[in-house]
Amino acid sequence: MKTIPVQYQVSPYLVFFLIHAMQVGVGMLGFERIIAKFVGNDSWISVLLAGVSINVIIWMMYKLVGGEQKDLIEIHRAVWGKWLGGLFSLFFLGYLFISGTVVLRTYIEVLQVWMFSNISTWIFAVVLLILAYYIVSGGFRVVGGMAFFGMVIPLFLVFTVFYPIGYAEFRNLLPIFNHSPMEVVKGMQGALFSILGFEVFLIYYPFVKDGKKSQKFAHAGALLTTAGYTYLMILSLAFFSKEQLSQSIWAYLSMIKVIEFPFIERFEYILISLWAFVILPNFVVNFWAASRGLKVLFKAKQKYFLCILLIAALLLVNWMDDREKVNMMNTMVGKIGAAFIYGYLPLLLLLQTIKQKMRKQA
Repeated sequence: MKTIPVQYQVSPYLVFFLIHAMQVGVGMLGFERIIAKFVGNDSWISVLLAGVSINVIIWMMYKLVGGEQKDLIEIHRAVWGKWLGGLFSLFFLGYLFISGTVVLRTYIEVLQVWMFSNISTWIFAVVLLILAYYIVSGGFRVVGGMAFFGMVIPLFLVFTVFYPIGYAEFRNLLPIFNHSPMEVVKGMQGALFSILGFEVFLIYYPFVKDGKKSQKFAHAGALLTTAGYTYLMILSLAFFSKEQLSQSIWAYLSMIKVIEFPFIERFEYILISLWAFVILPNFVVNFWAASRGLKVLFKAKQKYFLCILLIAALLLVNWMDDREKVNMMNTMVGKIGAAFIYGYLPLLLLLQTIKQKMRKQA
């Protein structure tokens, strides 16, 4: 097990920002409609339960790494062997790459729908991918710093989630608990599409100094995300009627259109522009993790793999040239992510525990 030099590691508290930044992205701008389709006025319950389950998964991930400086690639090698473990790692790295690319394309779609309808997709993609190359090339400390600034810089926008309260009708939430457990579970699946991303932790964990100490920060980051999404879900249910919410693709952006200042006519333009700081860590961390993983697997320089991934991302972004393809890719990434964290991770933890006990008995 190769130890990462201290000068390349980040402090444990940065895991709070890394976990939170990977969960708060473009999904926050319009996640409500998907969940409300299944659970209606009880959608907030699905969001809350999904957030609680994420903290259970984070606990499992810390059990997997066992306090040692190891990543998922090393765990795969120990559990499955060199070749099969390498194949599983390759699948996971591919998932991270596609996940980052879909986030990038979805944000570009927001820019085109709300601000720049006449600018081609590839122009936005080239600019953002060049920025991604610059950040990732700086190493993981720079990547971790982007997660920090991605939360701190747009922090003043927090007032936007309170302003629409004056227009809300909280009687829309009644009656509570009028949906079946199966409908609530379907709503949880819809919520997962937005709050996934934290699983990249399994790649960058060796870059965290005193990894054991970071667990409380990881849980705190996930809890903050859960609180934010649950609040926004409640606010959206109270702000919109059922019919309005079912037709609102970007519910959060639609809500803040009520914000008016004498000197600003379209405040949502400011939010969308500053949201770039929120979105950047979503695909930058994934691209760093995918290229880092390929470096470990194939023993070559990370920058070569990074260039290949960024070119592939540009091609994939241009292929997703309409809403149907973007929706399809978002759904696919959500389903793969849900299967990974709820199915594969518990299985991997079980197999690792069995192997460790067998070694001790031998």
